[in-house]
Amino acid sequence: MHLSESARVVFDVLAGTGTATRPQLAAGAGLSKPTVSSAVAELEAVELAAHSGRASGGTGRSAAIYRLGPAAGAVLAVDLGPAVTRVRGCALDGTLLAEGAGSRPKAADTVRKVLDALPAGAPLRAVVVAVGDVPVRDRAGERPATAKAGPVFDAMAVALPEGVPVHLENNVNCAALAELHEGAAVGRDTFGYLRIGVGIGLAVVIGGRVLRGANGAAGEVARLPYPWDDDRAPRHEALEQRMGSRTLLRRAAEAWQDGDGPRPRTAERLLALAGQGHATAGAVVASHAADVGRLAAAVAAVLDPGLIVLGGGTGADPQLLPGVRAELARLSWPTEVVSSVVGDTGTVAGASRLAVAHGIQTVTGAVRAKH
Repeated sequence: MHLSESARVVFDVLAGTGTATRPQLAAGAGLSKPTVSSAVAELEAVELAAHSGRASGGTGRSAAIYRLGPAAGAVLAVDLGPAVTRVRGCALDGTLLAEGAGSRPKAADTVRKVLDALPAGAPLRAVVVAVGDVPVRDRAGERPATAKAGPVFDAMAVALPEGVPVHLENNVNCAALAELHEGAAVGRDTFGYLRIGVGIGLAVVIGGRVLRGANGAAGEVARLPYPWDDDRAPRHEALEQRMGSRTLLRRAAEAWQDGDGPRPRTAERLLALAGQGHATAGAVVASHAADVGRLAAAVAAVLDPGLIVLGGGTGADPQLLPGVRAELARLSWPTEVVSSVVGDTGTVAGASRLAVAHGIQTVTGAVRAKH
């Protein structure tokens, strides 16, 4: 679809505001009112904008209000989580249209249900899939060339309409975008988002943008050499093995005493016991917090982000904060550390923002300022 430059700019402003009058569009686009009037007429002609009523002004005059038209379409965000697949369909102004969740093996079914719930006839402009690995494509450019996401992506992709642009993004980066816009990092344009759960990962946000690196692998802290010891050579992803929840539970099992009751089978149960004052559980969690604090100190040493947001299945638990803060303060300079507030839906929320940006780019060819 060919649009004039002014129509592309006005569409981008309208997508960002949801609804707007012509004076508001002129102010947001930095264009004259006659130019905006011409651009709005162009957008209305192809149903990318539509009349949405009138607003009364202070002088008794009223101004026409515009919204996105039916041809603007929708976007899809998919979080291929380790256990749960979350899917959201949104309009290009970010409005939530449909959502669903299901088990990872049922990802395709969840995608189909959300697609079926979108407005009939609305074109699907873009899809963003959050994957738990470095999101590189294979040589054909059709699927993620990763052992973790590839097979599930293939099964899910059959549910997507042909010809729709599909963009892959690391799930930690998506969660960091949610923290930036609606979570613990609102008002901070530079921070590190450190996820600690089954695995570990870091998202780096600088100037409101996610740092991706030359290979799309910035923040892959699982690859930090560990251990550094005269008698032991670093192993591939050994730090993730050390800090992941499976090893955390193994250390809990080794520390458990005869009078401690049933051993926790999940990290959530271990954290719950620690919160209830269970001595052994508390000691294991405190040791884990110190490990996270050392990793946070490494992040601070390289990035000096000023703020580190802790997320993930274990990382987001506020019980870790005192230990993380103490170890970080011992090893590095003052850095604020807070817990994530976006919860389990943070990844799909961030993916939705990216999907909206890509959807607008599909329509206009112009990339939005921040994503």
